[in-house]
Amino acid sequence: MSETSADTSTDTSADRVDVILMKAGRTKIRYPAEVVTDDGTVVTVRAPWAADGVRDFGFVRFEPGDVFTEHYWRDRWYAVKEVRTSTGVLKGWYCDVTRPAVRDGATLTVEDLDLDLWCSANGETVIRLDEDEFTESGLADRDPAAAEAALAALDELERLARGGGSLSPAPPPSGV
Repeated sequence: MSETSADTSTDTSADRVDVILMKAGRTKIRYPAEVVTDDGTVVTVRAPWAADGVRDFGFVRFEPGDVFTEHYWRDRWYAVKEVRTSTGVLKGWYCDVTRPAVRDGATLTVEDLDLDLWCSANGETVIRLDEDEFTESGLADRDPAAAEAALAALDELERLARGGGSLSPAPPPSGV
């Protein structure tokens, strides 16, 4: 799952993929999404909240109607999910530490490495999540290089979040 995909499609029409989030070798969640862009390095998709009902984390609630614009890198160990309400109000960014994404035709697969980060829309709340799950996963013993990359990715996400501004990548210049 750490190999990059050869698919460098830049089609921005209503191209669709199934996003598959793997965890510990099993499918954690699978959902359809619309491909917004794919420049060969970053695949950006948009999808409604895919779980049943409301998920209240205490610092944010994900609920039916929320829209996720998700950015997956083929060369980075994380994914950034911009979360908006059904009316377009930015809630913030939920970031998953993952192995680099692989797009194979109509599927986009990432392997969740247990570490997450939340950054509120105003940037005032930045929370590292699930570090205990990461430790318990045993990744550091099974794959020390992957564990090191995962921790470095979480540090990078936190640095970006605390630097202010958007965690979403800049859109390509118009006309490109």
